[in-house]
Amino acid sequence: MGLCKALRWGTLLGGALILCSSLKSAAFGGEQSSSSEQRAAEPRRACPPEMVQAGLVCIDRWEISTVDRKTHRELSPYYPPLPVLLKRVFDTWQIERLHMGDPQARALPLPELPDWQLTEDFEPMAVSRAGVVPQAYLSRDVARRACTNAGKRLCRLEEWKHACRGAQQRDFPYGNAYVSGTCNVGRLIHAAAALHGNASMGHLDPRLNLVWERDSDPLLRPTGATKACVSRWHDDSLFDMVGNLDEWVDDDGGGFVGGFYARSTTKGCDARVKAHPPAYYDYSTGARCCRDAAP
Repeated sequence: MGLCKALRWGTLLGGALILCSSLKSAAFGGEQSSSSEQRAAEPRRACPPEMVQAGLVCIDRWEISTVDRKTHRELSPYYPPLPVLLKRVFDTWQIERLHMGDPQARALPLPELPDWQLTEDFEPMAVSRAGVVPQAYLSRDVARRACTNAGKRLCRLEEWKHACRGAQQRDFPYGNAYVSGTCNVGRLIHAAAALHGNASMGHLDPRLNLVWERDSDPLLRPTGATKACVSRWHDDSLFDMVGNLDEWVDDDGGGFVGGFYARSTTKGCDARVKAHPPAYYDYSTGARCCRDAAP
């Protein structure tokens, strides 16, 4: 069974992106052993299915998206996933978008929001899924909160770097030498320059992660879409540890790691930005969660 979701973003952005993810379910029928016997025969997993074991730590396989903790309704990845911040950004950019960029950019509406996200209270909870737009506009404090609500925690710097390097502890997820285009960093287009005519302005604009390159490739890609950017852990894989979105870590020095799609970095798993306080967020900041592996 397939589930497809079409996101239509207008002519400025090159048409529609179709995200499809397979829904797989196990069918049980015929003669079978009891459920208790099956559980006894199965090896115990040290990590949940959406996480990968990297040494003593479980880490999310994909950059997080967010849902409401109580209802599990999906939260928009194009706005900060906290009611007070979302409303502030939404109200501000309903006006600001009309005064920045060329006429075509000004005509581009804000990403749609369900009514409930503007009128109801909600609490962000992190989920790790393939083939979805990851949650941007995260501060360290909100990222930490989302991970905690999922029964996990924000990754510490050293365990994040260890996981990024893979089982062979290489400088990049894919090897020891930088290869242009292998991970989603250093893109030729800067979203703020495309929409505002200035790469240093308007970094809270909810439309920034809707910009495409050559009408065929979104700057912010769905989780796992950059197929070669994989950190291997034996027979398992972590995706997008470098690029796509910067990822906050829980470290005394603060900052985020890995680089995002427009950052011209060749530092791989050592890429780090420490210039911003924990409350900072913009279109480039995301996260993934960790937890201790079961013994």
